[in-house]
Amino acid sequence: MRNAVGVVVALVLLLFGANLVLYTVTEVEQVVVTQFGEPVEVNTEPGLYLKLPDPIQKTTFFDRRLLDYDSNPDPIYTKDKKTLIIDNYARWRIVDALTFMQALRTVDEALARLDDVIYSELRKELGQHDLSEVVATNRQAIMDSVRARANLAAKVYGIEVLDVRIKRADLPPENEQAVYNRMRAERAREAKAYRSEGEEEALKIRAATDLEAATIAAEAYERAQGIRGQGDAEALAIYAAAYRNATGFYQFTRTLEAYEKSLQENTVLVQPADTEFFRHLKGR
Repeated sequence: MRNAVGVVVALVLLLFGANLVLYTVTEVEQVVVTQFGEPVEVNTEPGLYLKLPDPIQKTTFFDRRLLDYDSNPDPIYTKDKKTLIIDNYARWRIVDALTFMQALRTVDEALARLDDVIYSELRKELGQHDLSEVVATNRQAIMDSVRARANLAAKVYGIEVLDVRIKRADLPPENEQAVYNRMRAERAREAKAYRSEGEEEALKIRAATDLEAATIAAEAYERAQGIRGQGDAEALAIYAAAYRNATGFYQFTRTLEAYEKSLQENTVLVQPADTEFFRHLKGR
């Protein structure tokens, strides 16, 4: 029984002693070992490591993963004297644990310093661009420039800034209505210009179409008149040939036409009965 208790006590002491001189680094960690406050070793690879017992040597763990920085909305002035309320964020990580510990020591201190660095770079960069560039046309290039300069400024703290983005860019409430009214006026002016151009083009198309239609109608009328004249000439030629071969029939038909035009209802003609006009009305 005493031997068992002794074994347990020995194991406990052994584990306690091992905890004092051994430490583990995981895949997402990096460790700075200090001896009486002075750094002696930095371990970034995962594994089991040996050190002197505390308080001779102490270990400080830092995260190797990407970390988030999210700022509070702050006003920034653009090149064209517009005020924007910018809400931005960044992705960063600790790349030099020793420099980071010596310069900042904690992540909270790092976030405070990043806030100063990124806001400063944003303010300088956006001050060189108009509102339209920041909001729509050139945002990617602006953010790339801010990230590069913020990363350069953060290197002295053992930090790498991988990305900077604007989550939201708002106008101050007192400026929103004026900007919206100006945007509406600009859009209305553009729409009016487009309508004017469309009406002008429509008039050109209608004029060209009317001219083409008039030309086609004139050509068709001229052709129709030519065909009609040719037909009339052919008909007259046929009539002339027919009447030339039958002069008596021609005289008879012409007389009937004269009767039709002269002898209307209630018409009275006073002529001798033996006149040539009544020749076809008299019986043989």
